[in-house]
Formats: sequence, structure tokens, C-alpha cells
Amino acid sequence: MRAIVQRVSKASVTASYHATSNSLKPGAARSRGEQKSIGRGLVVLVGIEVGDTDDDAIYIADKVTNLRVFEDTEQKFHYSAKQLALDILIVSNFTLMAETRKGRRPSFSRAATSTLADPIFTNIVEKFAETKLNIVTGYFGQNMSLEIHNDGPVTILIDSRKRGL
Repeated sequence: MRAIVQRVSKASVTASYHATSNSLKPGAARSRGEQKSIGRGLVVLVGIEVGDTDDDAIYIADKVTNLRVFEDTEQKFHYSAKQLALDILIVSNFTLMAETRKGRRPSFSRAATSTLADPIFTNIVEKFAETKLNIVTGYFGQNMSLEIHNDGPVTILIDSRKRGL
């Protein structure tokens, strides 16, 4: 599992199209243009890979919420989103699993199918929610428009397969 973490002053996600009635679930878009937003905090783009488990979700949620990327008065990264009770916007993004070593067209063969990724994404959202922070999600499996006001900019890649290396 990969996560791109961006420190933001504010961010929003908007559904690009209407979801069918049988695909609606919590967090699903109900109409074109439905928007969700956060204030200061983190945007987390999550890519789920074939073979990822709930253990990967636990690792990413813990790492992100406790990642010290917010500055103290001396401009040092000293505080985490959890310590400051900041917002987190989580968006599923299978393109983080793109393989680009061969040719010019990215391959997504490492990305989990939506059938496999959906329950893992739901689990990672639940793990983030356990922190009691304000957690907002994108629209799983749908095209979305993101507006991100990157603060810094601070952008960090976390890969659950590379922990402890």
C-alpha cells in the first residue's frame, strides 16, 4: 500500500459524476458536483496493491496520523496531525500503483481491483476514524476533482512494503 501525504491549508474533493443507486454506500457521491472539504491538515492519496492486507491499512493509518510534519515555533517538524487535532482527507487512488519502467504507457497490473481494494480502503478509513480526528473521504471508484492547497509544500511518500528498511 502506498500513501502520498500532503500537508494542506485546506482541500476539497468533488464527485465528477452521478453514482448508480446500487453502488451508493457511505461516502459515495449522490450527485454530480457533491463536494467535501477540510481545513488545515493532511490529504492522503492511498493506492492499494495486490496482496495488501488489513495490516498494511493499520500501518499506513498509524504512520500518517503520527507523522510529525507540522512546525513548531522554531520551524522544525515537531507536531503530528493527531497532536494538533487536524483534519484528514483520504482519497483512494489506484494510479499510485503505476509501473513505468517499460514503455510510455503506465501499467496498473500491481493495483488491486476495486473488488479487492474496496474492503481494504474501508478498513483504512475506519483505522483513521479511530483517531477521533475529522476524517473526510473521497468517492471510492469514481472520478473526482481535488483542490489541494499544499502547505509548504510538504509531500511525503509512505510505502507499507518498505517499512523498517
